[in-house]
Amino acid sequence: MPLFVLSFLTGIILVQQLVTLPTGNWMLVLYLLLIVCCYQRTWYLTFCIAGIIWAIMSAQSNLSQQLPENKEGIDIQITGYIDSLPKYEDRRIRFEFIVEPQQNNFPNKLRLSWYSSKEVLKAGQYWQFTVKLKRPHGGFNPFGFDYERFLFAQGIGATGYIRKPKPILILEKNKTNNISVWRQQIADKFKQLIGVNDNLGLIQALSIGDYSQIKNQQWDLLRKTGTNHLLSISGLHIGLVAGIVFFFTRKLWTWTGFLNCSASTFAALNSLVAATFYAALAGFSIPTQRALMMLIVTMILIISQRHLLQSRSLALALLLVLLFNPLAVLSNGFWLSFSAVGIILYCSSKRLGKARWYVRIFKIHLILALGLSPLSLLFFQQVSIISPLANFIAIPWVGFIIVPLILVAVLVMFWLPWIAVQLLTFADINLSLLFECLQKLADLSFSTMSHPQPSLLAILLASVAVLLLFAPKGIPGRHLALILLLPLLFVKQKHLKEGEFSVNLLDVGQGLATVVQTANHLLVFDTGAKYSENFNMGKVVLLPYLQGIGVSKIDRLIISHGDNDHIGGMQALIENIAIGDIYSSITGENIKNCLTGQQWQWEGVQFKILSPRLPHFNSKNNNSCVLKIKSIYGSALLTGDIEARAERSLLNYSLVDLKSDVLIAPHHGSKTSSTIGFLQQVDPKWILIPVGYRNRFHHPHFSVLKRYQQQGYQWFSTAKGGALQVFMTQEGQQLMIYRDKFGKYWNFH
Repeated sequence: MPLFVLSFLTGIILVQQLVTLPTGNWMLVLYLLLIVCCYQRTWYLTFCIAGIIWAIMSAQSNLSQQLPENKEGIDIQITGYIDSLPKYEDRRIRFEFIVEPQQNNFPNKLRLSWYSSKEVLKAGQYWQFTVKLKRPHGGFNPFGFDYERFLFAQGIGATGYIRKPKPILILEKNKTNNISVWRQQIADKFKQLIGVNDNLGLIQALSIGDYSQIKNQQWDLLRKTGTNHLLSISGLHIGLVAGIVFFFTRKLWTWTGFLNCSASTFAALNSLVAATFYAALAGFSIPTQRALMMLIVTMILIISQRHLLQSRSLALALLLVLLFNPLAVLSNGFWLSFSAVGIILYCSSKRLGKARWYVRIFKIHLILALGLSPLSLLFFQQVSIISPLANFIAIPWVGFIIVPLILVAVLVMFWLPWIAVQLLTFADINLSLLFECLQKLADLSFSTMSHPQPSLLAILLASVAVLLLFAPKGIPGRHLALILLLPLLFVKQKHLKEGEFSVNLLDVGQGLATVVQTANHLLVFDTGAKYSENFNMGKVVLLPYLQGIGVSKIDRLIISHGDNDHIGGMQALIENIAIGDIYSSITGENIKNCLTGQQWQWEGVQFKILSPRLPHFNSKNNNSCVLKIKSIYGSALLTGDIEARAERSLLNYSLVDLKSDVLIAPHHGSKTSSTIGFLQQVDPKWILIPVGYRNRFHHPHFSVLKRYQQQGYQWFSTAKGGALQVFMTQEGQQLMIYRDKFGKYWNFH
């Protein structure tokens, strides 16, 4: 059975590699192949093709729910209800919204933002909104989070924001059978009982799977110690609840003496109810789906008094998850969850001898840390060295003390609130103590290891190495595990030579972030915007990119000027990576001023600051640092947000330095920049425009694009192409449009 399920999974995975989905005749071919394979009884191939068909059908269903292009950017009136716990950020409230009644050619599920609102929103409220929507779109960068994939997998067909006139609240509470309403009521009760404190977000995460209130510092600490899985309601928590309920209900039922139903059957049914309720509170996330499916299989076997191998139980749970939601394979949690359980089963079955309990527990954590490290490097480019020790401390603390306290508090909070307060206070104290312990571990200099992202082939070889490494003693070929791990440790990267350089314009929406590399040095020019205390482009785009290419230091950071869309991510870089010199047109601690004439050379590549000059302009934009990069293989001009006055100044004082093969469009292609005279002197081969999709400034302006076209220049924007990467090497000049090369069928086209 496991091999049949793996064949089905393989078919689903193959579909996720497609740029476009098969339709029409191709689907007919697949159906005919399925019939032929069934007739020939080639069952592995049959299951694989069935997986392909099932994945395509599910994907087409989700794509059909996406917003048509002709409905973007216009005011649309909708009615429906809030289907998630609203997330309150600095200037906005964000939530998911179900449109009712459903309309043809219109998404059923939306993700909406309400800016500058003082309304108190609740899950289940029925509203009438006027909204402006756009198709699912997000930044598309190497090693970055694929927001479009997330929206697609969640079935969200459009994002947007609420417009005036004032929305109308039709019903205060509706959809009372909605799981989100139950979660909302529990979240409200938490705030009422213990108020807003540092651990409220952690308590809500462990009880109802709401992570919106967890602070950035807490997430960073959990990630560094490899304990972030403890905050997602997963198999550990589901199994704990089911086990406790099973144990106590079986004991109680035995004491009653009733014989019309066996104690084990009664306990199994009750534990299923409890586990299902807990999984529902977590919103049926992927880890809870896996745990719940395995629990259902186990409890059915107990009730029917049958035995099934653990590997078959896991395979059956995997099959049920894939039948319920084949797009679950797009989630990192899917792979981490099933891999963790698979590794535990593989390493604990058919082994002779038993060590002491604490040795076995620590060994499991060590095995998990090593076994999941290939996936950690693939997904996060980081591995926690102290993870086994941190989990050895944290898992029993969370599993046997903190979670039971919180769950009992949830059960009694509406009837005996004074008891719930005491339980939550005790849980709060334990969380604070736990995080103090984790902080001491994270402060160790060797706590984490960053590593360039390995290839899929290296991951597959490392997976085989893990199986060999953890195989029982006496299995031949175990020593080969070390050889198979080598591709994972020694990642092949493109190394630049003397005189070569690359310019990587990252997709940070309406902002600018550029990474310039030479053979041995790296420069970052601007860092994108900061949108809230928990979200900035330095953290979500630049740091993952730098970790993915194996960089541990920024040799020089240049902030062109002080606008948020250029400086917003700087603090995140300062806090998380070593930085050499910092240059900017603004003044600040440890910041040197950009001035015309400053220059340096790295490995045969010349860098020169062309602007600003003294005296400065009375405009932040025109005072932007302008950087010229040049080698024997090509040149590039990075202009920040300069406008017409600064462009004229460059024509007067730096004319000979302007000619460049690549131009980063001044001021995102605004109509106040890219003057004819300036463009003619630069005479670029390519113009790269850093701009957000359907941004409120309407950049790039149509008149500027017309100017580019009239002059015969090729232009590309991050809004359409994602990250834009230019390589100046001895093989020639190459432009790579990241979305065109790596986009999948769910990505924006």
